[in-house]
Amino acid sequence: MSLNPTPATDRLISVAAYSLPFFNSLQYGRYLFIQYPQLGTLFEPILPFLSLYKSVPYASFVAFFALYLGVVRNPSFSHYVRFNSMQAVTLDVLLVVPLLLTRILNPGRAGLGFKVMVWGHTGVFVFSCLCFVYGVVSSILGRTPYLPFVADAAGRQV
Repeated sequence: MSLNPTPATDRLISVAAYSLPFFNSLQYGRYLFIQYPQLGTLFEPILPFLSLYKSVPYASFVAFFALYLGVVRNPSFSHYVRFNSMQAVTLDVLLVVPLLLTRILNPGRAGLGFKVMVWGHTGVFVFSCLCFVYGVVSSILGRTPYLPFVADAAGRQV
């Protein structure tokens, strides 16, 4: 049995790819951060990276297309990198759905609709954080992470 370890550059690119949906999902955690301010201390180490990311106009848009066109559709990258990048892109696209639902349904600032929105945003944030941690740890170990709801769609695109 021969081991074919994943190169360090492939691991690094895969880890970086998962930062796109993670940074874009932080907006969904605002209600959780208001309720539990001490939770914010876990995210303090990434604040300089987040500030840099948010300071560049259209950074999310540019990063999305750079990842999709520059990595996923580039056959010079390994399947491992392209699959992880496609999972990150798919997860990032899915993060738009709760935002659209919130804008369409307009739950207001109180009542049951607001509570459902807060629960939904918190659920999306927790799910995204778990996907980020799972994706990063798997990528560091050189294993291919299979994210729920995302891996099948990513596999079809690569």
